[in-house]
Amino acid sequence: MNVGVAHSEVNPNTRVLNSRGIWLAYVILVGFLHIILLSFPFFSVPVVWTLTNVIHNLVMYLFLHTVKGTPFETPDQGKARLLTHWEQMDYGIQFTSSRKFLTITPIVLYLLASFYTKYDAVHFLINTLSLLSVLLPKLPQFHGVRIFGINKY
Repeated sequence: MNVGVAHSEVNPNTRVLNSRGIWLAYVILVGFLHIILLSFPFFSVPVVWTLTNVIHNLVMYLFLHTVKGTPFETPDQGKARLLTHWEQMDYGIQFTSSRKFLTITPIVLYLLASFYTKYDAVHFLINTLSLLSVLLPKLPQFHGVRIFGINKY
């Protein structure tokens, strides 16, 4: 055990989602959110699945595609200051295992939500819009792109 030894990463944000156990913790937190929402007696099962999907996608959008910079003091001379967490992950390399996991998870959650809402038109529309809002920014064509200048600085 190396206590007090500095890490060798220039930007720790690049490798945090490759840490041991982070994927399991992520899935457990989504399941915990779903159980918390199920505990409200006035929510039906289709509403809970839609809320789970929408809340998950909103939080992931905010954390991965809106927040910029790093919470650490990095020696990269401000290169990460203008990048979102998604753009910093794995030093910008596309289609790594952590990026695939974070792309597949909303799709699986969308399929579960669609199935348990019995493909009701209103829930289906809400879940589809929520999925698109979180999947489109993950495409390689949108790497570093700021639509209408939103989140440019």
